[in-house]
Amino acid sequence: MRFAFYGRVSTEDQQDPDASRNWQLARARALVERHGEIVVEFFDVGQSRSIPWKRRPEAARLLEVLKRQDRGFEAVVVGEPQRAFYCNQYGLTFPVFAHYGVGLWVPEVGGAVDPESEAHDLVMSVFGGMSKGERTRIKVRVRSAMAAQAQVEGRYLGGRPPYGYRLADAGPHPNPAKAGDGKRLHRLEPDPKTAPVVQRIFHEYLSGIGVFAIAQRLTADGIPCPSAYDRGRNQHRSGVAWSKSAVRTILTNPRYTGHEVWNKQRKQESLIDVEDVGLGHRTRLAWNPRDSWVFSDQQVHAALISRETFEQVRARLASRGPRSTGRVPERKKHPYALKGLLFHESCGRRMQGNWIRERAHYRCRYPNEYALANRLDHPLTVHLREDVLLEPLDTWLAQVFAPGKIERSLTEMEESQPDHAPAGAETRRALAECDRKLARHQAALEAGTDPALVAKWTRQVQREKAVLEAQLAASDARTGADRRMTAAEIRQLVDAMGGLLQVLRDADPGDKLEVYRQLGLKLTYNETTRMVVAESQPRPSVCAVVVSEGGVAH
Repeated sequence: MRFAFYGRVSTEDQQDPDASRNWQLARARALVERHGEIVVEFFDVGQSRSIPWKRRPEAARLLEVLKRQDRGFEAVVVGEPQRAFYCNQYGLTFPVFAHYGVGLWVPEVGGAVDPESEAHDLVMSVFGGMSKGERTRIKVRVRSAMAAQAQVEGRYLGGRPPYGYRLADAGPHPNPAKAGDGKRLHRLEPDPKTAPVVQRIFHEYLSGIGVFAIAQRLTADGIPCPSAYDRGRNQHRSGVAWSKSAVRTILTNPRYTGHEVWNKQRKQESLIDVEDVGLGHRTRLAWNPRDSWVFSDQQVHAALISRETFEQVRARLASRGPRSTGRVPERKKHPYALKGLLFHESCGRRMQGNWIRERAHYRCRYPNEYALANRLDHPLTVHLREDVLLEPLDTWLAQVFAPGKIERSLTEMEESQPDHAPAGAETRRALAECDRKLARHQAALEAGTDPALVAKWTRQVQREKAVLEAQLAASDARTGADRRMTAAEIRQLVDAMGGLLQVLRDADPGDKLEVYRQLGLKLTYNETTRMVVAESQPRPSVCAVVVSEGGVAH
């Protein structure tokens, strides 16, 4: 038999991926060595066990290969079921194997999993539950240990040091094994350049100066903002000036009092689709309520401000804004068809969605957020109504894919594709060589060569060919998304998109947004010329839309 191997290692395991792959592969080979050989491997690195198979790169590729008639293997073997299946993943995945007639071999059942065996099904379900319990147990244990280290020891637990501090060595790691590997503890110490800036911010705020005024003063004095001071870790930010949010973040950070603070944020898991639980969860960072924060019992690093100063600032912040009156602002979710796709030309920032008078708008309030010190000619607020833009945009898209322009669009789309060499070129050449060898062996047999010897040669070549076919199937599944599309495939895509564009005007904003994203749409707005430039990648077509209060031209 020919087998495909599947394994997984995550960063949570704290082990070498190569070592993990080797021992999982060794277990798999020991199970199948009397029945056949492993001809292709699928191994996920850095993927948590809680992620479903469809969202693991190698596991998803394996599921795609299962659908192929020329997959090159008859069964899949895993080295350890706890690493492959989590919670109910076995129940969601094994039916796919059974549907395509591919067996699943597991060491814990001594061979192939029998789809008709109640005992096998129970054993595999138990391993899925054990996998979930192991992950939960590790999570609880690690979080409890970190909470104790932060509160009792005041240990710095990693992460970016806050503005005003820098990292200093705090001696060897208390764990002898980690200390032997050269790992050391760290602590916070005042940064001589930025610590005075933090103290100035607190002093000015308590003297009655507002958050935005402080940002303006710092920018006018030429003091780099946090993202400009540390460009290496803030390349995603412009660093042009101090913002209100940067000043407010400093004013609300209790670590400036000399106490270590942990658990300000948490990883929150939420279902990707409540209608399809099998897709798993999406993990995002979320803020914990203040009563869940863990403070160190003692002061553990040099304080930049006193505890009294911090409480006074906190009280003043609490006395301002809508919450100071007991009114909690009600947040409503509104649909935006161009969310994340519309940019303001002057500053290059994405324009934010804003709901005004029951209509979707987009705005840029760059000067209201950043103290620019007159270094950028930017209006106070830039507004653009969504409905005046959608009509000409949809019209342009319909024109690009109009029947009379399809041939031109096909040519442009085909020429714009990157020219990638086939990923399996070497494998295909090796397969062609195997076919030539088989032809020579057949000729040798017809010429009178010993049939037993020819049969031995033929088996060796066929074995090599089977391995190459399995590798080629896996390679095609991996690189299928990157290959050049044929003209027929592009036409099929255009025909489908053309039909979809016909209903864009009446489509739901969420559906419109998905279509625009699939088209690689980017919109850039110039408020001076009232023009929006629409670009769709990889197509080279560009549309210029002029927007005015009295009407729309395109």
